Order: sequence, then C-alpha cells, then structure tokens
Amino acid sequence: MPDDVYRQLHHALKSFIPESRMATDPLRTLAYGTDASFYRLIPRIVVRADNEAEVAGILRQTGEKNIPVTFRAAGTSLSGQAISDSVLLVAGESWQQWEVLDGGKKIRLQPGIIGARANGILAPYGRKIGPDPASINAAMIGGIAANNASGMCCGTAQNSYRTVDSIRIVLADGTVLDTGDEHSRAAFASTHGPMLARLDELARRVRADVPLADRIRSKFKIKNTTGYSLNALVDYSDPFDIITHLMIGSEGTLAFISHIVYRTVAAPPFKATALMMFPKIDDACRTARRMQDLPVVAAELMDRASLRSVEGKTGMPAMIQGVSPTTTALLVETQAADFATLSAHVREIADTLEMPMSTRSVPGGRTHEWQLAGAGMDVPAVFTDDAGRSDSLWRVRKGLLPSAGAVRRLGTTVLIEDVAFPIHSLAPATLDLQALFGRHGYREAIIFGHALAGNLHFVFSPDFGIPAEVDRYARFMDDIARMVVDVYDGSLKAEHGTGRNMAPYVEKEWGSQAYGLMGEIKTLFDPRGLLNPGVILNPNPRVHLENLKPLPPADPLIDACMECGFCECHCPSRNLSLTPRQRIVVQREIARLTASGDDDARLAELKKGYGWQGEATCAADGLCGVSCPVDVDTGKFTKTFRSRQVKGQPYQWLADRAADHFGPLTAGIRTGLSAADRLHRRIGSEAMGRLTGVLRRLSGNRLPAWLPSLPTAAAPPRGRSAGRGDRAVVYFPACVSRTMGPDPGDPLDAPLHEVTERVLRRAGYRVVYPERMDGLCCGLPFESKGFFAQADRKSRSLEAALLRASDNGRLPVLCDTSPCLERMRRTFGPRLTLFEPVEFTACHLLDRLTITRTEDPIALHITCSARKMGLDKAFMTVAEACAETVVVPYGIECCGFAGDRGFNVPELNSAALAGLKKAVAGCTAGYANSRTCEIGLSHHSGIPYRSIMVLVDRCSRG
Repeated sequence: MPDDVYRQLHHALKSFIPESRMATDPLRTLAYGTDASFYRLIPRIVVRADNEAEVAGILRQTGEKNIPVTFRAAGTSLSGQAISDSVLLVAGESWQQWEVLDGGKKIRLQPGIIGARANGILAPYGRKIGPDPASINAAMIGGIAANNASGMCCGTAQNSYRTVDSIRIVLADGTVLDTGDEHSRAAFASTHGPMLARLDELARRVRADVPLADRIRSKFKIKNTTGYSLNALVDYSDPFDIITHLMIGSEGTLAFISHIVYRTVAAPPFKATALMMFPKIDDACRTARRMQDLPVVAAELMDRASLRSVEGKTGMPAMIQGVSPTTTALLVETQAADFATLSAHVREIADTLEMPMSTRSVPGGRTHEWQLAGAGMDVPAVFTDDAGRSDSLWRVRKGLLPSAGAVRRLGTTVLIEDVAFPIHSLAPATLDLQALFGRHGYREAIIFGHALAGNLHFVFSPDFGIPAEVDRYARFMDDIARMVVDVYDGSLKAEHGTGRNMAPYVEKEWGSQAYGLMGEIKTLFDPRGLLNPGVILNPNPRVHLENLKPLPPADPLIDACMECGFCECHCPSRNLSLTPRQRIVVQREIARLTASGDDDARLAELKKGYGWQGEATCAADGLCGVSCPVDVDTGKFTKTFRSRQVKGQPYQWLADRAADHFGPLTAGIRTGLSAADRLHRRIGSEAMGRLTGVLRRLSGNRLPAWLPSLPTAAAPPRGRSAGRGDRAVVYFPACVSRTMGPDPGDPLDAPLHEVTERVLRRAGYRVVYPERMDGLCCGLPFESKGFFAQADRKSRSLEAALLRASDNGRLPVLCDTSPCLERMRRTFGPRLTLFEPVEFTACHLLDRLTITRTEDPIALHITCSARKMGLDKAFMTVAEACAETVVVPYGIECCGFAGDRGFNVPELNSAALAGLKKAVAGCTAGYANSRTCEIGLSHHSGIPYRSIMVLVDRCSRG
C-alpha cells in the first residue's frame, strides 16, 4: 500500500482520535509489532480506540481506502494473530466496563477486561467464567473469546463457544450488532437482510449434507481451534445465534467484539489435589482416559522431560526428583461445594481406579489427606485439600514453560504448539510425538497438557536466525500435520488459535469442502478481506515460515524474555509510553542494528526515542519481574541502562558528594520544602502552579514539577532511645520520612517518625535509634539513578550502624518505608531481622494494642515493593483490623511516582493513577507505606494519603 494512502488515513483519523492515541514513528510501531508468538510484523499506524464509535469510524475509514486492519487486546496470542503490517487497532484498558447479570449467572464484559479480573468480580457470587487459559492473569476477554481459549479445567464443555450467551460486534462496514438485543437484531435485519438470508442458506445446506454435518460434529468433540467454528452452522438455526458462535474463535477476521455476555459456571470452594507418578507415559494416558467420567476437573500430563526441567527448582516436591527416564506424572484435581462431597469424590476416584485408599486428618484438623496406592503407580498418590500444598503441586505444572524458556540457548525462540487427539488415541499419539522429536533432533522438547481433553502442548527452542533451522522446523511441522491428521484425525490447534502458524494446514485438517465453507463465511462477513488478512485462511503455504521474529542477544538481564506480555498489565507506563515487553523489543532491535551496521539512521532514531519512551518513563519498580515466567526484571535493566549513562564526570563526582554529605543534603531538602510551603501559603495554589510551571518550561523540564500535595518539612528525629517497654526494637526512619512531613493543611501534622515512635511505645516497645542517623541511607535513591557504587557504599554503612544498634542482630529492626526496606533485604547479610511497617504491625503490634475500627471507608495502596516482598496479606490484615471498609483499587499496583520521578516525569504518575479518583470515591483517606508514593496518590485521588502507621495510631488511641 503506498505511503500516501496511509498518510491520508492518518489525517482522516485525527479528525476524531487524538494524536496521542496514534503512533506512526519507528520506535512505537516496532514495539507494537510483537505479540506472544514467534512472528513480527511492523504496523504502519497503531491506533488505540477508546470506544465503539471510534472503532466503527476507523473501520469506515480503512474500508473506504481499502486498508487492512487487525484488532488487538493484550497481545498474548501465540500463533501470530495479533500483529499487522498495516493498521493495528488496540482495544485495551479503555474497554473495562462490566455488568453482573442474573445474580452472577451471567456477566457482560468488554474486551479489555483481564480474565482473572472477571473471575474476581464473580467470586462473591461463587461463580467464574468458563475459559481458564494459563494466561488468564494477562489475557483479555477480547482475545479469550476471539481465540476460543480454553485451559486446564474447562475442556470443551465450558469454553467460550459453549458459554457465550450473546455478543456485540462491529462489522467491517462499521455496523454495530448486539445479538442479545431485540432492537439491534431488528435494525440489523432491516439493513443486512441479504446477509442473514445467506447465512441461513449456508446453515441449511450444511445440515442437509449429513456426512459434512457429522464430520463437523465429530471434529468438535475434542478441543479444536483450527479454522472457523463451523459447529455454529449445525448447532444453531437462528442466524443471530450462528453469528454469535461464529465470532468465537474467529481471531478478529470477521468483526470486532465490543462486548460479550457469558453464562458463568460454578467455582467450587473445596478442592483436593494429587500428583500421580506412573512408570510409563501410556500408563498415565490410560488412567486419564478412565477419569473422563469421574468427578475430576483436571488431569495434567507431564512427561519425564517436563519433570526434569523443574525438578531442581526451589519448592518442587521431592517425589519428582531422580525418577526413571520413562516416568510420567498426572496432576489431578477434584472440586466440590462442601467437604463431604469432596471426600466422596476422592472415594469414587479411588474405587473406579481400583486404588486402595486411606484417610487422615492433618494435625490441627483443618486439612485432610487421602492416600491412594496401586494401579501401577510408582509411589502412592496423596490427595490434599491444603491450599498451600495444592499450590506447590500446581507450581510443578505451571513452571514447565518458564523453565524451558529460561534455559534455552541464547537467540532461540520458545515455541509452544498444542494439538488434540481423541482420548482413546492419547497414549500412542504421545509416543509418536516423542518419536518425532527424536527424528528431527529436538531432544530438549518437553510434552505436557490437558489429558482429560486429549490436548498436548509441546515446547522446544529452534533458532530461526539460521536458515537450516527454519527448514528443519518446516519439515517437522509437515510431519506433525501428517501424524495428527492422517493417523489420528486430531486437531492441529486445540486452544491457541490458528493464526498464521497453522493457516497452511487448515485445508489439510478439514478437507476442501469444509475449507471452502470457511471461505464463504469469511467473504460474507468481510467481502474485501480487510480484517486481519493472512490469519486462519491463507493460500501461502509458507506463511508459517515468514516474518519470523529475530531474538538477538541484547543484555543478560533481558535475554531470557519470551515476549509473552504477562508483564504488561502490571506496568505503570503501559498507557503512556512503552511496556516492559516493548522496551525489550526495542533494545533487541537496537542490538541487532548495532551488530549488523545496516541502518544507522534508524538506529539513531530508536536510541533517541528510547530516552523518553523507554528510560525516563520507566518506574523501575520490578513488578514486571514478579509476573514474568522467566524472572526478567526490566526495572533492574533500566537501572543498569541508567548506570551506563552516568559513567564518568561530572555525574560520579556529584553522586560521591551526595553520598559523602548525606546529612547536609537532607537538611537542604528540608529547607527547600519549608521555603516552598511558605511561598505556597502566601500566593495560593493557583499562582504557585503557574509560577512553577513557567520555571519548569523555561528550564526545559529540568526543574521538578510542583504539586499541591508537596509535603511540608519534617522536624528531624531526636535520635535518642525512648520508652521503657518490656521489648525493644531498632527503628530506622528512612530519609524521606526524616525530611518530608505531612501534606500542607493536613490536620495530622506530626511527622511519620513521631507517629511510629508513639505507636511503638504504646505497644510496650522501647525504641532504639541508630547513631548518626542523618547521614544514613539504604542507597535506593542512588541505585534508582544508576549510581550503583554509591548505593552499595551507603547500604554497607547503614548495615553496620544497624548491627551496632541491634546488638549484632539481637533486636529486630523496623524501617518505616517499604521501598527502602526492600532494598535493605536485598543487600544486607543474614544477621539482621528486618521488618516493614505492616509486617511488624501484623506480627508484633496488633495483639498488644487496643484497636477501635473506624467506620470511615478507607483506601489502601499496596506499594510495589510490598507486593514484591509478598506483604499483600499483611497489608490487608492491618487495614481490616483498623477499618470497617477497605477499598483496594483494581489495576493500580505501582503508582509511578518512583522516588523523585513523580516530580521529574509527572506524566508517569498521572498515567499510572488515571483511574484512582473514581476508584476511591467515598473514601475519607488513603494509606500506604512510602511517603513519596503518598504525594502522588494524594494529588490524583483528591483525598489525603498517609502512612498506614498513622491509621494504626489513630485507631489505637482509645
């Protein structure tokens, strides 16, 4: 398509979509050219559409100009269905509306809602959505429905096709249809009557062709996402019902899904889980087949190579270590509405499988075990209803893909395929699959999957940078197609969608007649073939071998990234600049261009753009590492990137001076805060904002931004031991709480260190302070800017001071600021016992205080550092002990203030907290445990945010 056509489109789109929601520059189009698959296409225009009217307008404009368009939600697709070399329409975080219907029996969801969020909404009703893909914590509803994603427990009975009630779509011509609304159906019938008639004729023709209809029914008895959902033509006769179900699994090639109504399924609260070990894979497969008619919701198969990939990992059960080369495991789970039924389920499993069973209550009586023996298992299997042990067993299964991805060779691609077989063929098919790996030299491959559905996943790591490897992969895929289709009549894509990856094999699996029917469906909905072209139906027999994504080495900190996108929903800059995945995509391309020397101009442009898009707007909070399957912390990479920028003079000299004169530096900050507060009181907020805004613009944004919630100066801590309690604790007020007091006008005008000391003494603690406290720092301000040597120097000095104050570690140490405490835990040795405020309060203070709960609703912000330390439950324990109503805004994890970044790049803080004010409406105050985070939270919420120690102080005064 000529460049001028895209320029015309861009100009037309600007008439109703802000430029800030479009991207045409090389950096951002490159960043959006990647999904979770192993393909890359760089779009010409990326558009973030915020509503249905915008989608319709975009489709009308692209239709008029004959320009292809692809839809994208989270971009976690594995088969290349969420990328484009034309227009990429992104429907993400603006599509968050939902409505629970019929007391939880149904739910209406927009496409930008993450699957796990939908289940969280339904949890109070004891319900959930049917699909349960492994990516449910990152995948959005639009992609879950468009790919007919299933998962470990839903099988074919509870996938999107079986549980969709109605759907609202925008067609290629911009027409909106809601199949659950009578008025919409009537309007559509009046404008698109011929289309409905043609669809009715297609369905009648298929149902009249008995062999074809039977073939379609047979194909969907097992998981199948190869091609379109032809079962809609035999399962339904009403054209609107047919449309509803054709949209499921259509991968954005027929229409845009603007909302979907699901019939929900029960979410039983009682579960029992066991890991069964069998001597051979066919033993495990035969047992899984016998479980099909039992109350078993999951039977996850794992071959020996899978177990080997995780057996050395922390927390893995000992029973998977050192087993024989042919050992295969089944992870089995049963669920029930009550304990008696759960116990009966386990008994039924044991009786049917002819396994002797014994039962015991675990000491304490709160959890139970059922031991099953025999039936050819290597060791007895133990069903447990203990949530912790169950999670440990599931970590075996969930750790397979991350482990395979983490140990792959540098530059190779993590490739995960999924196929399905009739359950009676699962055992021989699995053996044949293993033989295929050996024949093609993929000896590192692992096999696992959902045995109850006959669904196998296999993972291996080819190097697509080598032409011979591409040829080997092509031969392997041809053999897979022959084996799955010709030998076992299975599905080449069970749940990951056809995409580009399996498009060349759709006709082979379905035959020419059914394949022709799919072409008719595509033409009926998309006559000009503009919606996601090349996906599902593609005449190019080598499309699965083209546009392969390069994965050159860029930095050891990020090279393990699989570009799955699981990190993106946690990133505070996701709606402002780049996400962690996109930062890595850009860095890999910079590394590739640097090594090849091909395009110096493009390289320079990417490096220049990355300065703001990648580095300046990264909060470096590390939450991406928490959610990453292979533990890639892009925040850590950003800090390393900054360290390279600040090498040499004058940066190092300035950092050394700041580190060596930290006491005077903090005193200077107090002076500045006092001066700013006096000026603010004198001229008012409006004039202060104008004045500081002008000064910031004149400085080229080098001066920090002023916020009305900028704290007053804190009086320095006395630094003397206080109290006469029967217990003692070393209290280290972080530098931010030693310098920053409450917000201007806050009636709670005591600085945090005074409040904390007051609570400690009230609980009977003697408070011990480290000596020469003004010069102490954990090093975090230096680390975040890339001054690692200075950060470590400050950290060592603080550790030595705390060791002296704590009698060489005898006394516990409390730091009142979560990010500082997190760094102390990372860098200190084992002698010190370190506590963060909520942790110390939950463990040591609540039972020594008389708490009166406040009736005022409060908001809670669990800082990113607290999340990384696993303190979410402690936060809730303290907050719920002090308040009747606690609101934790969904989707706001890192506030984006990031130390001083909220002053220097205030756009990041604004983007991260865009929905905060609405989420905390009705709350009287908010609480956190980082003073700088509280500045931004107060500014963007309209309510004061304070340390959670202030809440404990307020509620324990009596």
